[in-house]
Amino acid sequence: MNVVPDTSAVIDGRVSERVESGAYEGATIAVPEAVVGELESQANAGHDTGWEGLEELQRLANLADDGTITLEYVGRRPSGGEKGGAGEGDVDALIRDVADARDATLLTSDVVQAEVARAKGLDVEYVEPRGRDTEHLLIEDFFDDETMSVHLRAGSKPKAKRGAIGDMHYEVIGDEPTTEEEIREFAHDVEESARASPDGFIELEEPGMVIVQFREYRIAIARPPFSDGFEITAVRPIVKTELEEYEFADDLKSRLLERQRGVLISGAPGAGKSTFAQAVAEFLSANDYAVKTMEKPRDLQVGPDITQYTALGGDMAKTADSLLLVRPDYTIYDEVRKTDDFEVFADMRLAGVGMVGVVHATRAIDALQRLVGRVELGMIPQVVDTVVFIEAGEVDTVYDVTTEVKVPAGMTAEDLSRPVIQVQNFETGKPEYEIYTFNRQVVTVPLTEGEEAETGVGRIAKQEIEREIRSIARGHVDVELKGQNEAVVYVDEDDISYVIGKGGGRIQDVEDRLGIDIDVRTHAEKPSSGSESESGGSSGASAGEEGTVVQPEVTSRHVVIRMDGHVGETVEVRADGDYLFTATVGRGGDIQVSRGSAIADELEQAIDRKQRITVVPA
Repeated sequence: MNVVPDTSAVIDGRVSERVESGAYEGATIAVPEAVVGELESQANAGHDTGWEGLEELQRLANLADDGTITLEYVGRRPSGGEKGGAGEGDVDALIRDVADARDATLLTSDVVQAEVARAKGLDVEYVEPRGRDTEHLLIEDFFDDETMSVHLRAGSKPKAKRGAIGDMHYEVIGDEPTTEEEIREFAHDVEESARASPDGFIELEEPGMVIVQFREYRIAIARPPFSDGFEITAVRPIVKTELEEYEFADDLKSRLLERQRGVLISGAPGAGKSTFAQAVAEFLSANDYAVKTMEKPRDLQVGPDITQYTALGGDMAKTADSLLLVRPDYTIYDEVRKTDDFEVFADMRLAGVGMVGVVHATRAIDALQRLVGRVELGMIPQVVDTVVFIEAGEVDTVYDVTTEVKVPAGMTAEDLSRPVIQVQNFETGKPEYEIYTFNRQVVTVPLTEGEEAETGVGRIAKQEIEREIRSIARGHVDVELKGQNEAVVYVDEDDISYVIGKGGGRIQDVEDRLGIDIDVRTHAEKPSSGSESESGGSSGASAGEEGTVVQPEVTSRHVVIRMDGHVGETVEVRADGDYLFTATVGRGGDIQVSRGSAIADELEQAIDRKQRITVVPA
């Protein structure tokens, strides 16, 4: 008996299986070189199917050594053009030619290959592919009603996240570590079932990573070299809700139906953002709106009337171009993370499409702030007019976003009017934040009373006054706020006349620019400049505010403060407890101040006076 297996049968291990069952005992197995070439190509690309096929060839070699079968390699390897045309059947045609020339039985798990071979008059044995039970995945056995995700890793015990939304627990669910062989079996089952089932598809397939969507399950399969071990993560939504179940449901419905809106659904990971987005999508679709989604991967559980799109050619901008031709009433964008995502979201919204974006954020205002710098400030209310913050599966906060030209809260001078974005609490109707440009900076100022307000407009005003006065004064500058519109500036005695200017003109210019009345005094008039300062004390800084003592390094071009382990943090630099400036620690773990600047000069003077330089969180 002569048998010619194709690539699918070798990958599935069907040849050795039939030999061991006795069906092919004593047969001559002629493996086409085209099969070997295809397996080698897949293995080199990091695809597990290639390695599984090569392992099957090794099993056949062992069976040949035992005398159970005769093993031959026949035919020719496919050319580069034929490999490139494998999806069009070029390699399959070479395999059929080998079977025809040897008058052999073609063994295949590929239904298309089987039907073509039969049409050409070949003897065909078709065997059902492994992992094609499209009704059930092996990995589903790990799930129960409260399981959101299952995490399998070779050499580790199976784990799962279980519980209710907002109260998930990561726990061990198996007594024995999962072996690599078991992981491979699960992975093979998932991938082949996704290929065979109309309910599944492979969302992404790259060397080391495969992402599959199978019914409600999103399954990520990671292998070396992408990961340091073989692991599978399967996730599914544990609840499906309707908009009626959420707080403010009636108001939100009216708002969404009134006209196309720009909505950001925000919350922490696992808070229930996507579940709420699904409820919104289903509600809009049920009210005669054409709804589409943009997802990568596609895992929203929506009805058949809603078409789910992914990144076209790996680029969501191309998907957006296609959707603008389709002209949906609303598009659900899950998830908006990178600058490109926000730009696509804004372009579609400004084109008149209603947009609902899902964004990771720990506070409702943080979702809106992620647009700052990515979208022109004045256009933000046109792009996003509603922010919904989800916490523990519930609607926690809803913001209404509008804009008007006004004097920002806390300022009084009418000539300081400017476009101001108002963020209003949907429930109370009261503004909670204002976003506007203050002296060339975009600032978000909380309007609630207490500490947040002080660290908002107060801190910003103090920094701007210090920046303005330092550009004039030659010595040390200190600022004390006396309210929203008044401040006292303390400078060296020699700088008094220079800062005030002839007839008070220089300080008047600063006041006009900032909209704040400024009283200029000497350091000697400062209430805190008592015996502690004269004796070299820390200017009244408490032990909890002393911060980290640092030793700045002065180079030819910069004054450098090393802050390893604090990359990205915003800090205040102080000298003997007195504020010098605020900075953000750079990627290299340091703060660099260009020499020649007013800030650098003041820092160098503090170093020369051997003052204690400290850094505290801003």
